[in-house]
Amino acid sequence: MSSQAPRQAFNDVVTRFWSFAAPAYDARFLQRWVYRPAQDELIAALRSHKPARVADIACGTGILADRIERELSPAAVYGVDMSDGMLNEARERSSRVQWLTGPAEQLPFEDGALDAVVTSSAFHFFNQPAALREFYRVLAPGGMAAVTAMSPRLSDPLKALTGVRWNPARQPTPNEMRTLFTDAGFTVPDQHRVARPAWTLVVSDLITVGVKP
Repeated sequence: MSSQAPRQAFNDVVTRFWSFAAPAYDARFLQRWVYRPAQDELIAALRSHKPARVADIACGTGILADRIERELSPAAVYGVDMSDGMLNEARERSSRVQWLTGPAEQLPFEDGALDAVVTSSAFHFFNQPAALREFYRVLAPGGMAAVTAMSPRLSDPLKALTGVRWNPARQPTPNEMRTLFTDAGFTVPDQHRVARPAWTLVVSDLITVGVKP
């Protein structure tokens, strides 16, 4: 069996789940307390970078891509997802964003077609090295990739004791995220924890910003 087959099977399962769960994803409390803080960080990074062509990868129902279009007004905004259910919801949200189907590891863009790529709360679903290499490919020189991802605050006690890491959700540490970015060719000018209200800090996420030289 090829190395792509297990990944494709996993993609299919995730896609079917989110096609079913898309309406629940928009629940106000879920968006406000779980997803919006990370999205605010990505909006701030984009505002500083001022890209003309932006893609939100694993865009879901399009909340972030719609915010990018409305708040920053770049020349072109794309939302990319594998789930038809999610994209159907996204198309209802905005007709100004261009909604496309595709996985993070094989984006529907030519080399150097974009100035910024962002993704929020989905990185643990990706083949992470392959996705970052793909982000690098589709960015023009000077382009920015910004990723918010779950990342543990505490060291893994199993790894400390045995050298074996228990990480079924594939949540990289800050150093591992930097290495993933630099291995893909990026420089990393910024990395910090997502700012959250104290009572929500059980959600431990990180923003990492990479720039294509």
